[in-house]
Amino acid sequence: MTDPTCLRLGLPLTASPLAVVRAAVRALHPDTRAVCGLRTARKRLSRQILRAHAARQAAGDTPNG
Repeated sequence: MTDPTCLRLGLPLTASPLAVVRAAVRALHPDTRAVCGLRTARKRLSRQILRAHAARQAAGDTPNG
């Protein structure tokens, strides 16, 4: 199953991991990015999105949304 968050970023399958992380960070609300206490949660989200993107690349999925 593909993570819907990864699909909402609208990145192509050829996007690099750095591009995926940058898009994920830009998608967060500025207040969310500013709270230091949420750093662990942001890192966990980034890792989850990277894993989902890698799975999409391996499967050759295309976004339907």
